[in-house]
Amino acid sequence: MNKELLEIINHFESLGEDFVVGNRNKIKIIPYNDVILNIKSFKVPSFINGVIYRFFRKSKAKRSFIYAKVLKDNNIGTPEPIAFYENKTWLRLLDSYYICEHLEVDYVFKELFNKDIPQLDEILRQFAHFCFKLHEAGIEFLDHSPGNTLIKKRPDGTYDFYLVDLNRMKFHKKMDFTTRMRNLRRITPSEYMVKVISNEYSKLYNKTETEVFEEMWKHNVLFHKKFDRKRQIKKRFNIK
Repeated sequence: MNKELLEIINHFESLGEDFVVGNRNKIKIIPYNDVILNIKSFKVPSFINGVIYRFFRKSKAKRSFIYAKVLKDNNIGTPEPIAFYENKTWLRLLDSYYICEHLEVDYVFKELFNKDIPQLDEILRQFAHFCFKLHEAGIEFLDHSPGNTLIKKRPDGTYDFYLVDLNRMKFHKKMDFTTRMRNLRRITPSEYMVKVISNEYSKLYNKTETEVFEEMWKHNVLFHKKFDRKRQIKKRFNIK
């Protein structure tokens, strides 16, 4: 990491503007030369996890950077990776940071749920092609949720898709049908959207439209039932 970026990390809290502030992590956007940086600050892990990240496992920041490079190598959209930084002692990891180029986009996938978008079907069909390409590359994006896909419209009317929040992935020589469908279980609770995505995905894969929809919808329903149960338990016991 060059001195300018290190200086930005050292003054992270006082620079730029907040983009996302969560319970665990924070994202800020900060001007840097001729680009806008998107810097994700990962929460300091517990002592035990800090030791694990120091000696036995790559930090979330480092994994984000490495996986972004893997996506780029496979021509799969993600904001341009720039660097990562780990603040650590001889014993444990403290805070860490992933730096990429900030993208201005038209939609985050989750925004498709509540907006009247005339091109919705076409976006979903192109998204199916994007997911198929991801799966063909053997990449299982474990956080494939509606908040982690950015959508940008091109001048010719087609759409580019970009994955973010990259620190959890699995890699396969070849992804089987069940793994592919399970990987899409979180993307939308809408049966209509699943039908459109599965219809287009079936054109690219050696399964019928019915087979693709039924497998994708099965995993979708199981996931959202489990999610709703967890939410109700947290609400009941006032767990945040």
